[in-house]
Amino acid sequence: MTRDIPVLDLFAGAGGLTAGFHEASNRFRTVGAVEWDQAAAASYEATYGPDLVYAGDIKTWLDEEPVPKADLIIGGPPCQGFSSLGKKNIEDERNSLWKEYARTIRLAEPKYFVVENVAEFKKSPQYLLFKGETEEGGMLADYGFESAILNAADFGAPQARRRAVIIGYRRSLGFPGFPKPTHSATPKSTGLLPHVTVADALRCVPRIPDRDHVFAVNQTRFRGKKFAGSFSVRDLHWSRNYRDLSLKRFAVIPPGGNRRNLEPYPELMSPCWVKHKTGAGDVMGRLHWDRPSVTIRTEFFKPEKGRYIHPVEDRAITHYEAALLQGFGQDHRFVGSRTDIARQVGNAVPVPLGAAIGRLLIEVM
Repeated sequence: MTRDIPVLDLFAGAGGLTAGFHEASNRFRTVGAVEWDQAAAASYEATYGPDLVYAGDIKTWLDEEPVPKADLIIGGPPCQGFSSLGKKNIEDERNSLWKEYARTIRLAEPKYFVVENVAEFKKSPQYLLFKGETEEGGMLADYGFESAILNAADFGAPQARRRAVIIGYRRSLGFPGFPKPTHSATPKSTGLLPHVTVADALRCVPRIPDRDHVFAVNQTRFRGKKFAGSFSVRDLHWSRNYRDLSLKRFAVIPPGGNRRNLEPYPELMSPCWVKHKTGAGDVMGRLHWDRPSVTIRTEFFKPEKGRYIHPVEDRAITHYEAALLQGFGQDHRFVGSRTDIARQVGNAVPVPLGAAIGRLLIEVM
């Protein structure tokens, strides 16, 4: 008889990585999760059940709570200080949270662990410090780990999202490898499945957002505080009120286009776009039906932040569409304001990527 595999989920967010592992196998059983964002922790509880998530700082959790033993630890420490977006700050205090992850490994004594982060993490000083803890005399001398940059689209996600993935292991067990890609942009030459496209993911989504009415109705209490929700993934198909200027901009951007299509219309151009004709072409861009989406970030509902305009409709993608592009299933629940939920969706690990890692580990566990 096979037994359950106890899992700890650190920096858990709304539970995207856990969703992937659960999709891979029902043997993965969460015994604890830690998330400081109250709305995200409420989403985790609404999805996976009560008495699992610690809604607070991981340092406090380690100092004050018993750390359960687990065969597997998963999680993605915050990555804002490493991100390629905006100004990097290697001194950002959030960059040191890998130390709390390492402390948890030492206390929980897992067989394996998985860390997910932005691709830039591999080039950071913190990565080298983490690696150093697995050397002789380090906090994790009984462990080793390898890292790779994986693209979620190569594992069935309808989204191109490159992430650094660390897979750690007890030295006595050996390195299990990395999951092999199952999808490709060139399926004929590789023998793999074609990438899942935006059209594949959004095929059954109504073109007109139709769930505005649920937002004011659903409410929940979590740790003594009232939040909006919980909402199913389908409930997230909310509209936005756009200025006339935004609607006029959308109307002249063709399929596959972006802000450069506005250049013949000076009255539609932002002053910063007039001065800078170079730069990111994805700004005010439409998603392509026939390829995976760009990386879904936390402000996907703002077209000026990237290629987040619907392929044909004159609006940004909705929270529902963003959740589908992240691979969330219809049973997942979300709690919080629209901004809270956008942050939870954008910060999540694409579920198909988590599932691919889960399938790899289930074979060796």
